[in-house]
Order: sequence, then C-alpha cells, then structure tokens
Amino acid sequence: MKKIIECVPNFSEGRNMELIHQITAEVEKIEGVKLLDIDPGVTTNRTVVTFVGSPEKVCEAAFQCIKKAQILIDMRKHKGDHPRFGATDVCPLVPVSNISMEETIFYARKLAERVGNELNIPVYCYENAAFEEKYRNLANCRQGEYEGLKDKIASKEWKPSFGPSVFSESVAKSGATAIGARDFLVAVNYNLNTTSTRRANAIAFDVREKGRPEREGNPITGKIKIDENGNQIMIPGTLKATKAIGWFIKEYGIAQVSMNLTNISITPLHIAFDEICRCAQNRGVRVSGCEIVGLVPKKVLIDAGKYYLQKQQRSLGISEQEIIKIAVKSMGLDDLKPFNPSEKVIEYLLEAESKEAKLVDMSCAAFADETASESPAPGGGSISAYLGALGAALGSMVANLSAHKPGWDERWEEFSQWAEKGEKLKNELLFLVDEDTRSFNKIMDAFGLPKTNEEEKNIRSLAIQEATKYAIDVPYKTMCKAFEAFEICHAMADFGNPNSVSDAGVGALCIRSAVLGAYLNVKINASSLKDKNFVDEILQKANKIYTDTLQKEEEILNMVYKKL
Repeated sequence: MKKIIECVPNFSEGRNMELIHQITAEVEKIEGVKLLDIDPGVTTNRTVVTFVGSPEKVCEAAFQCIKKAQILIDMRKHKGDHPRFGATDVCPLVPVSNISMEETIFYARKLAERVGNELNIPVYCYENAAFEEKYRNLANCRQGEYEGLKDKIASKEWKPSFGPSVFSESVAKSGATAIGARDFLVAVNYNLNTTSTRRANAIAFDVREKGRPEREGNPITGKIKIDENGNQIMIPGTLKATKAIGWFIKEYGIAQVSMNLTNISITPLHIAFDEICRCAQNRGVRVSGCEIVGLVPKKVLIDAGKYYLQKQQRSLGISEQEIIKIAVKSMGLDDLKPFNPSEKVIEYLLEAESKEAKLVDMSCAAFADETASESPAPGGGSISAYLGALGAALGSMVANLSAHKPGWDERWEEFSQWAEKGEKLKNELLFLVDEDTRSFNKIMDAFGLPKTNEEEKNIRSLAIQEATKYAIDVPYKTMCKAFEAFEICHAMADFGNPNSVSDAGVGALCIRSAVLGAYLNVKINASSLKDKNFVDEILQKANKIYTDTLQKEEEILNMVYKKL
C-alpha cells in the first residue's frame, strides 16, 4: 500500500504573487507530488501551501520550496500581522495514509537536518518531531519572532535543532524555520435548522475544547469570573482537540457550527458529528448534515462508515466504497450539495492523477479480452491472484449473508470479523494482480538494458537476476495470501449461512486454483535464477503450501457435499 503524507509549509510572502508562484512551481516539478492549495494572505503577508504525495517525494518538494524561499524572501524587509521568524516560517508533515506518526517524525527530522546542513538555516523541530518537550509548542519556538532571533539562536536554552547558531548575513536574510510532524486537521461545518447565530454559537461553546467563560449569577449576562492571575475562568466543552464558532451563511440561509478538528486521533469526525447532534437537540435545534472544507484522508470516512455500521449492528466486511457511502449518508455530507469522494478524498484524488492503467480497474470483459490478446501480460500469475481475490470475496459474501441472516442477529459481530478478514485478503490479492504484471515488465526492462561492453553486461545480468527474484516473490506472495483465505471458506462451510454453503465451496475451488497457478509461476521463474540457496528455500516453502492446499480443498469440499 502506498504511503502518503501531506506538507503544509507557510511562507512569509502573501502579496507578491509572482514570488509565490516561483516557490510553488518547485512543487509541481516533482513527479508524484500533487499541489492541492495555495492560500495567500495580504494582511498577514503569508501564504499557506498544501501538497501531498509519497514521503520521499514530498520531502524533496518541501526542501526545494524552502531553498527557493531562501533565495526570494528577505526577512530583513518583511512586515505582516502574523507571528513569523523565517522565510519558510513553518513546515509541518502530516500522515495521511498507510504511514504512522513515528515514520512521519523520522521524515520531518530528516528534512530538518538537510535544511540545516545544506541551506544553513536554523531549524527548530516542533510538535511531535520535537527532541525536547519545550520545543513541542510552536509558539515557544517562535517566541520573539524574527526580531528576537539573533539572541535566541545564540542562547544555550533555545539552540536550534539543526543548522547554525550564529546570526550570519545568510541567516539574517532567511530567518529560521520550524519543521514538525502533526496530525491531520479537518475543517467541517455542521448545518443547523435555524437562522440564529446565537444558537449556533451556544452549540459551538458546548462542544469546543476551550468552552465558554464561567459567569457569576446569570450564565449568559453575568460577570465573567477571573482567576488570581487575571485570566478568564473557562468551562471546558465536551470535545478535546476542537475549535468551533457559530455563524450564519447567507448563501444557504442557515446557521452553522464551524469546527476545526485539530487531532482526529483524539476526536474523529463521526464522534464530533454525534456530539454536535446531541448538544443541538438539547437546545431544540436539529443538525441536517455537514460539509467538509477542503480535503480529507480516506481514513476519516472509513472510520466514520465503520462506526455507523457498528451502531446498526451490520458487518464491516464490505468494500470501502460502500463504507464511505454509509459515512456520507450518516453525516449528511450531501445535505447542501453532492458529495463526490473522488474530489474530496486525498488518496482518490492522487489515484485519478496517476497515469498508470491498472488491470483491476478494467471491466470483466475487458480483462478477459486483454488476457486473450497477443500481449504476454496479464498472464497466469495475474489470473492466479485474481482467482484468489474471488475466493476471498466469496468467503466474505457468505460471512456477510450470515451476519444479516434473520434470527442470527446476536452473531453479527462474529461474522463481521470473518468478512473483514476476507475483504483484507481480497484487496491484497487484487494488488498482486497488477504487481505480477509489473514484475514481468521489470524482467523485460532488464533484458532491454545495453550490453555493448563487459561492464554493461554485468549490470544487465545483475538486473535480470534481481528482477527474476521479484518475479518469484510475487506469485509466492499470491500463494501465501490465497492460502490464508482458506480459513474463511472453511469457517463459512462449517457454520456459515447453510443456504450459501455452495458459495463457500466455489470460494475454496478458486483459492485452490490460485495457489496452484501461482505455484507454477514460482517454479518456472525459479528455473532461471542463479541464486540456488534462494531457490531451494522458497521452493521448500512453496511445496508445503502446495501440499497443504490440496488437503484443505478436500476438507472443505467434503464439508460442503455433506450439506448439499
């Protein structure tokens, strides 16, 4: 699965669009990185840029942007309302898909080190990337702003994480940069069946982390209570990691609660939605739906869909498209206008931008036609992976039918777990459909390398061997993943919906064909590999899976035949 991160650098220039476009052009030069948004502010004299892609590519794009900003922006001349201390003021990395916060921290620190060493810019690692707790808060790192930077970087207490501690001419021009790792921020507006901004604000204050001021006597008009330090005493709201206000939207003729979810691992979108609904209802107001501002990671909607499916006591082992549909309908994301996941979900947007044609995106007829054509790919390896995916899918289908069977309501969770296992294996095997074709293409590319001299011959020979190893490994993975799917078909044949026992049997037959077909590909590719130790080891493991497969198939079919 492809790892995706987001980068949201803030540059200290919001008025000269020519300079801004020169900086953002660096992003567009990096293949595999998608520029999502450019948001300049004249008063703040600051531009927020958003782009996404693989970690390595995003870090390269971020570095080139920081480098360009160092050239174009002179902090000695900068004026603006927003706190700042550098040409690239902040540069957070945000995990989006298939990547942990720990990995994101690694990339943030690696980027910070490169910026400090190669560009000689003082860098403070902040938020989750901070090396010390005091550096975690961006406000601490930026305290004193640019005007106080000379003394700050020279002090022992606030030495930069990377880069120089001397206020040179170069540093005077570039200032410092804060590079960090943080969670994804989701902006969402909740639609209310009222025109009252006051009511919307009341609901916002009920839920936002900051809450509302505590008052003497009347909770609305009473005097605000002050602590011994002269600060307002606040009554916290019910949702951590949230900021919210109420407002009236003339375009729609309704009031909304506008919210920022600053840490979706603490307060996910679906939890916030339900809490807004509860608090609104307490005040005689109904939430008709909500709208997401900007883009979101797929996980936000998947988690929401699964949450509402669980509340309905329905199986979670369905396609992600169906899960997202449940999320959209449950939270009324299409209340004001159609909600198109391909335009709002980061991963889908990136996939749409990808130029790679995938076999799994074809229709059944087109896939069959392509297989039957003169092209050697897709071949037996891709077909084997697809058969395995179908076997796992049939196992999931029986599990889902069992979860939904009248009179079996108390067992929905049990069958949901089986369906989820099948869905996961189905997706992994579908990935291997195209991966098998890619492995074949790698071999062809290796054979196409030049061989005019001895050095080129050696390079070519090594490339062929490495590509062949990969072409062995892919069908072996198909064998392993397909064999795992036997467990689901076995369980469904044993205690699943008896009306679908034949489907469990067909699933087992598909899995058997997947394993044996992939085994043939392992064998034929292994025959041309020079690394005999690798061949012996993988064939030993493959032979065992082959033998176990025949036993599993027979066992499941015997169970099926007894119930027919």
